[in-house]
Amino acid sequence: MTHTLSSRTADAPPARGRLAVSPRARAVIEKLIGAVIVLWGAATAAFLAQIALPGDRATTILNVRSGQTQLRTPEELAPINAEYGLQNPILVQYLDYVGGLLRGDLGISYQQHRPVWGIISEQVGATLTLTAVTLVLAWGIMVFWVTLTAGRGPKIRALGSGVDTVTAGLPPYWLGILLLLVFALGLGWFPVIGGTGANGIVLPALTLAIPLAGFMGQATRTEFERSLTAPFIVTARMRGMSDLGIRLRHVLRHAVLPAVTLSGWAIGATISGAVIVESLFTRPGIGSVLITAVDSQDLPVVTGVVVLVAATYVIANLLVDLAYTVIDPRMKNS
Repeated sequence: MTHTLSSRTADAPPARGRLAVSPRARAVIEKLIGAVIVLWGAATAAFLAQIALPGDRATTILNVRSGQTQLRTPEELAPINAEYGLQNPILVQYLDYVGGLLRGDLGISYQQHRPVWGIISEQVGATLTLTAVTLVLAWGIMVFWVTLTAGRGPKIRALGSGVDTVTAGLPPYWLGILLLLVFALGLGWFPVIGGTGANGIVLPALTLAIPLAGFMGQATRTEFERSLTAPFIVTARMRGMSDLGIRLRHVLRHAVLPAVTLSGWAIGATISGAVIVESLFTRPGIGSVLITAVDSQDLPVVTGVVVLVAATYVIANLLVDLAYTVIDPRMKNS
């Protein structure tokens, strides 16, 4: 009798007042909560950085606008304090700041005296284009090189691994100058500065893509060579499939998961690296916006760029989690 009651209890449906959540939905909720925490942390750090800077912020704003560094009278500072709420307690300023972010308000530029989001939105398209081209080139270079050299003879494998290691450690600034000297100044194939067309994005994208391809290649190569010895590969060879077909159709699909993971990080890293590349190649983008804002102490613009990069990291990693289930259907049930 006891066993029968226990079985009925185990088989009974959940109570009506209790909401059943699937493991996959629970995982999505946890990732969203983690994303919100990361964004909140980045925004809070950016706000605290403004507070921690020495000097009076109202004086800084007036000096930035006038281009003159000097002391200001209380009468001069009063309108600035009222405009930005700087006379309020720090907690009130923080809550106003977070509330503005929730409304999509990144604040007002000290120097240009207009919304920060308007300033960033004018340049973010060029940076996102550079990021997309960089990722495509990095993936193309990585797939070609790993497929060509992984699992071959000892010398070819050593060459492939060595090239991955060297390229992953190349400083973007040094690599960009080298590409400019060879392909722009030497061969004249690409514009030296300010190229805005398809021809002008190749060298900046390669500057970021080559180290990224080496880094992803290091993570992919080990898994690629391990997959070459898997039982299903032996079966494919017995069916008469060519070595190239096996590498592209079977091995590559199992080996790219580490590179997919790194792609989420790479999107944010590429946007961060755009600060150097856009300055070096004199390209438009948020990199030039950030450099100008730092030089002029335009803190709201700096904060806006920081929050944008953090949001890009979060969104990219969420997309990577979705890409996992497309590449490897077994991930759907994990």
